[in-house]
Amino acid sequence: MRILLVEDHVELSHWVSKALRDANLTVECAATGADADALLHTQDYALVILDLTLPRMDGLDVLRRLRARGGTRGRTPVMILTARGGLEERVQGLNLGADDYLAKPFELAELEARVKALLRRSVGNEAPVHSCGQLSFDTVARMFTYCGEPLALTPREHAVLEALISRPGRAVSKEKLFDEVFALDDDANLDAIELYIHRVRKKLDKRPEGGAAIATLRGIGYLLQERPPAGS
Repeated sequence: MRILLVEDHVELSHWVSKALRDANLTVECAATGADADALLHTQDYALVILDLTLPRMDGLDVLRRLRARGGTRGRTPVMILTARGGLEERVQGLNLGADDYLAKPFELAELEARVKALLRRSVGNEAPVHSCGQLSFDTVARMFTYCGEPLALTPREHAVLEALISRPGRAVSKEKLFDEVFALDDDANLDAIELYIHRVRKKLDKRPEGGAAIATLRGIGYLLQERPPAGS
């Protein structure tokens, strides 16, 4: 899941982005309202965490412009994170289309819980556990288990598998996977997705009975499906 964090306080931005990356999320950062507005005009995100007091464009203006665009990008979930916690501004932000509001100072555990809840809604599945065969993903703990045991994954392998398991029965294009796995400033190209698909497949193939498999649909993308029983 790729998140845009819009925060001009350098230390806070570093702290929050590190915590979210440690939770196996892909995070991009913007320090001004204008930069955030430009990114939201061209990029897809699963969630925006938006400060209100920003240089070069106020956070409420960023939110207003995002919602005015309409379409899929215009419906991107937004959590406002700000020290401007007065009732009037909270109401204004929610009326402009914010999905959640967290005032500074805040506890990291609460921020992570709210982020996870919004991400579950963003993919149209609020169930806390996603499953495919004996592969399960706990969206609260953000951990995979496979045949009853924890599945060890690198952050990018985790991102690939999460993107697939959160869209049950739907193929995910290579381009969409790339957008969710890599940030804009990562030094990678589209073919890198094939490497991570290969690595995840190897880990899933270790448990063939009752397991899960990634199918390649030529020209369409990749589909996570339950592995058929041996000999079927």
